[in-house]
Amino acid sequence: MRKHLFIFAAMAMLSLPATALGQTYAGDVGIEEDEVRIGKPEYSPYLNRAYPDRVLWGDTHVHTSYSTDAGMIGNFLGPDEAFRFARGETVRASGGQRARLIRPLDYLVVADHAENLGLATMIAESDPNLLRIPWGRKVHDLVKAGDAFGAYAEWGKKMAAGEDPLDDDRLVQTVWNRIVDSAEQFNEPGVFTALHGFEWTSSPEANNLHRVVVFRDDADKVRDLVPFSNYDSSDPEDLWKWMQNYQRNTGGRVLAIPHNGNLSNGLMFDDTTLGGEPLTRDYAERRAFWEPLYEATQIKGDGETHHAISPNDEFADYWRWDKGNFATYGKKPDMLPREYARQALMRGLKYEAELGVNPFKFGMIGSSDSHTSLATTREENSFGKATPVEPGMGEERYMEKITGVIPSLDGSDVTIRHYKSLASGLAAVWARQNTRESIWDALRRKEVYATTGTRITVRVFAGWGFEEDDVLRPDFAETGYQRGVPMGGDLHHAPAGEAPTIMVRTLRDPDGANLDRTQVVKGWLDARGELHERIYDIAVSDDREIGIDGRCKTPVGNTVDVKKATYTNSVGDALMMGFWKDPEFDPAERAFYYVRVLEIPTPTWLAYDKAFYGDAIQLPDDALLVHQERAYTSPIWYTP
Repeated sequence: MRKHLFIFAAMAMLSLPATALGQTYAGDVGIEEDEVRIGKPEYSPYLNRAYPDRVLWGDTHVHTSYSTDAGMIGNFLGPDEAFRFARGETVRASGGQRARLIRPLDYLVVADHAENLGLATMIAESDPNLLRIPWGRKVHDLVKAGDAFGAYAEWGKKMAAGEDPLDDDRLVQTVWNRIVDSAEQFNEPGVFTALHGFEWTSSPEANNLHRVVVFRDDADKVRDLVPFSNYDSSDPEDLWKWMQNYQRNTGGRVLAIPHNGNLSNGLMFDDTTLGGEPLTRDYAERRAFWEPLYEATQIKGDGETHHAISPNDEFADYWRWDKGNFATYGKKPDMLPREYARQALMRGLKYEAELGVNPFKFGMIGSSDSHTSLATTREENSFGKATPVEPGMGEERYMEKITGVIPSLDGSDVTIRHYKSLASGLAAVWARQNTRESIWDALRRKEVYATTGTRITVRVFAGWGFEEDDVLRPDFAETGYQRGVPMGGDLHHAPAGEAPTIMVRTLRDPDGANLDRTQVVKGWLDARGELHERIYDIAVSDDREIGIDGRCKTPVGNTVDVKKATYTNSVGDALMMGFWKDPEFDPAERAFYYVRVLEIPTPTWLAYDKAFYGDAIQLPDDALLVHQERAYTSPIWYTP
């Protein structure tokens, strides 16, 4: 077996893995050089322990007033307020309501859009460099005359045409450095981490190919950058070239995280490049290297799977945004397999068999994509997608169009209104320290998982020799790293007669709901080249039974009082420990395994709103008032 991460520092330093581009980094395994002690017994058993020992909670995708599609429609809060809020401070939202998190986050990425970064702020400040540009003067004067939405429409026309209305790198660079300074101010190693990042907003024909770009580095490397924008190119391959040049020129490190394949109309995980060429081994290597993660859940729809392509998954129909792209064209059934995480993971196995490299070998995280500067992901504390839909905004909070603002070209109704949005999500990382380096390294090696906003603790190990009692051991994690691999890892060389064994521990959010069940989702490629998926329940609450088919057919109880927006933890379990051995393992077949954890039913943000505002609001008949929040771990792959 090839170890993904070793428990002892000495072993890890002797076994550093090479990346896809032939570089080696100690950070990939979380080992510091001065931690290595070879051959010297010492009394304390923890001196040379080097594996990740805690979960850190964060959001890699928050927009502030420096994003034009936030600042031009009412968001007045900049990066400082975003970081203060994430650190646990009370902040007054742009809509007037005060807001605070139940507990601080451990880390945050302010990921403002690169396209005309800081335009709204420059308008507010009447920046002379902006006013020297005729178009800048035009939108400035519109805003100052009270027509902010007219100015926003002018910007939208330029964005849709792919034309940079300012075309001045100095303006972008100045605002970027402000964001860098803010992150440096609020970054406090060991307490709170502010990672540098931005969003590249590729939208060819209104198809979503957006990526959040996250740096490992401090200000000395990222200062004075001009973030790569959709004006530079809409092609992800050009973004990867920009990232490669950054690493070559600075010695730094960077990765990209795609999101919302559900709005890409089949382009996110397509069978061709954006230029229409077949995927090659070179393409697969570059994509797998630069994009090790996928944001599988966020406010604009959950992206794990879709009920039409996972018909045997009764939990697949969860907050789906599946009408079309942002504006121009409706959804066709053949697009769905190229839009969702589970199917992309499956198709990646087939590409690996053909090309020798898996282009879709990604871990999974969640994040918010908030445009309010506020990383609110709990249902009872949901401040929405953007300032016009913050609490207290009346009917607009529910009926504001997020997609379909412009009539589609094919006559399809692609409109999705804000009441269909989630409060989701969060990115959980297993790390040793709350620092930029430790968190980024966890993201890079995929030892991370997604949640829909809840803080469920999930830990997974897979190996060949685990026994059922191993999941009960007090040294569960140590055993897992010594004899197996964690989420994001790889299994190879199946011993004769053995099958992968998986052990999982899950613990409910201490401020949230009990757990319904823990599941293993398996995808595999058979000898005929056909792809398959199957779900196994491996731990269920309340002494329910799992049948011989590996499924529990008895639903967990539902304690939700919709009118009051309350529930109780009188059903479900607080802690689950699951052990599973693949009953249908074929050592000749490529496969992956990830864990999905479901909470008991709880109220949605719409139910909380209805209970708080009463008859002052009227919700559509199809408004979802009860749901089951969840977590998705990064997969573990088996390669023959």
